[in-house]
Amino acid sequence: MSDKELEEGSALNLDFTKLRKVASCESDVLPAIAQDAGTGEVLIVGYANQLALDTARETGMATFWSTSRNELWIKGKTSGDYLKIEEIRVNCEQNSILYKVTPAGKGACHTKNKDGVARSGCYYRRLKDDGSLEFVDPAQV
Repeated sequence: MSDKELEEGSALNLDFTKLRKVASCESDVLPAIAQDAGTGEVLIVGYANQLALDTARETGMATFWSTSRNELWIKGKTSGDYLKIEEIRVNCEQNSILYKVTPAGKGACHTKNKDGVARSGCYYRRLKDDGSLEFVDPAQV
């Protein structure tokens, strides 16, 4: 399945092997969620290692560890769609973090709508009863 089909299509193709891939990456990581501090919308779920967390605290920008590229990923460094950290929260078991952020660009997702604008977050489709996907907001197509 092409990236375009995966990211824009209506066929459900969940990657249930993701955590196995994460477990075999070159760095110890934990889940890192970016949530819009104003709306509560979950924008991104990624992973952070100690370097990503330290960088996020130093720069004030949501920072992740790319488990596929094995490198630091400061969200927005390439696109300009930074996520300014308002606060960082830690869950009860201290095995995940939550970045409460204010988007500083046009969107948070690396995908773009038909007008070339980054989508506000990565959760722009919903699962229908028939097992297919549909866009939540027609403007996000």
